[in-house]
Amino acid sequence: MKIWQTNNGETRRVLEGHIYDVNCCMFFPSGMVVLSGGMDAQVKIWSVEDASCPVTFRGHKAGILDLAVVDRGRNVVSCSRDGTARLWDCGKSACLAVVADCGAAINGISIGVADNAIDLGKPETTPSDREVGTEGKLLLLAREDKKLEAVSLQSRQSVFTFDGADAFNCCTFLSSVNVLGGSQDGNIYQLDVRNTKVPVQTVSKSGAPVLSLAPFREGFIASQGDGTCFILQQDLDHIVELTDPDCDPVYKVALSDKLAYTCCRDGIIRKYQLADL
Repeated sequence: MKIWQTNNGETRRVLEGHIYDVNCCMFFPSGMVVLSGGMDAQVKIWSVEDASCPVTFRGHKAGILDLAVVDRGRNVVSCSRDGTARLWDCGKSACLAVVADCGAAINGISIGVADNAIDLGKPETTPSDREVGTEGKLLLLAREDKKLEAVSLQSRQSVFTFDGADAFNCCTFLSSVNVLGGSQDGNIYQLDVRNTKVPVQTVSKSGAPVLSLAPFREGFIASQGDGTCFILQQDLDHIVELTDPDCDPVYKVALSDKLAYTCCRDGIIRKYQLADL
């Protein structure tokens, strides 16, 4: 992995230690620590200051596909091809719980605050005092077996399961009641978690796999396997295209202030100014 100076493209740090591909990475809220997951089934924590890796989590049986930080970062969640999502204690480098065991790969996860109207259930046992910030949270799971599921992060109980037409690759929260799931067949489903029998809306811009989703202002930003990356405003009448990738999949889109960053299979990271939208 590389940490870049975004205003001039300078490489500030190189983080080396994973075996095989690094599938996902993200900053902790402090901006001084990086979380990563790889095909070596390891989750690692890195220091931005000196590129050291003081913590490695081991326990998954297959590659890590996505990560999420709980609150300020004392706990993190990972998901894997092994079909599980695990809650980790960063301070003691230990697995606190298997939050979900689906029997199918979990391609993406997202953590959000649940609306008060949603029954999250009660934990069967008293949570460890090392578990911080899980109360009132939902963990959204984008599953390979065509299901989008929400699990109560603290009680580990399933809150809903939505059946799509193809594998779900990614997911995100728009609010405490609205979530998105992006699937392999190009559909983006918006669901109200209080009633998931019928989607609020289904967006299908092309048949290419939806690879990344993130909330943006009153709508969302999505990237797909045919090189498209677009912003859809809530009224559905205003679509903004982020151009340049030519047919190569855009694996991930990330937002920071008024900027968007995309990473594409062509090996290029692109930076977009969104201030005028």
